[in-house]
Amino acid sequence: MRVRNEEEFRHRKNELMEKCYECYAEHGLNAVGIKGLAEACSCTSASLYTYFEDLDDLIVQSTAYCMSKVEEDFMARAPKSIEDVWRFIDEIPYWTAKQHGKKYRLMYQVYTHPKYISHGKAFFEGVDRRYSEYAAELESKIGIPKDIITPLIFILIRASVHYALFGDEFYLQAQLGVLKKGIALYLSQKDRLLKEENP
Repeated sequence: MRVRNEEEFRHRKNELMEKCYECYAEHGLNAVGIKGLAEACSCTSASLYTYFEDLDDLIVQSTAYCMSKVEEDFMARAPKSIEDVWRFIDEIPYWTAKQHGKKYRLMYQVYTHPKYISHGKAFFEGVDRRYSEYAAELESKIGIPKDIITPLIFILIRASVHYALFGDEFYLQAQLGVLKKGIALYLSQKDRLLKEENP
């Protein structure tokens, strides 16, 4: 009996999840069946069932996997200094819409569906945790405490996702304006306190 190579299995499963998610994102959740997914993956339907219990399992796992990769892409573009924050805020919503707009639309279709809502809640609990950890990493780079950075990250993410979904420039600029003013206010207060401490 042949022993399964776990690394190869994981690698192939990841490939399948990405291709299936892309297929759904392009054509819609209800427009593609198992045969269409198999065709997009250049394999048989039976082969897909080697990696997933059923179609629901494939949808849930591929959504979680592909959106975690989107998060990684976002974090890789993080500002390296306080001066870089302004560039990051201005660029990230448009980059998100261009690179991941279809993926976000599909994610919301999946995670707001009654069948998958519990998976959505679990996913977003993970998002809350991961972005809180991300804020802690940023603290030393940009000099803003994590308890202030965390809600600012959520404002940016929600504004970016909303823009990716609907292209709503008015909403985006309103949110970015609040975000920038919040950061500027914090920096101004920080600077004032430093001057008072070191006259």
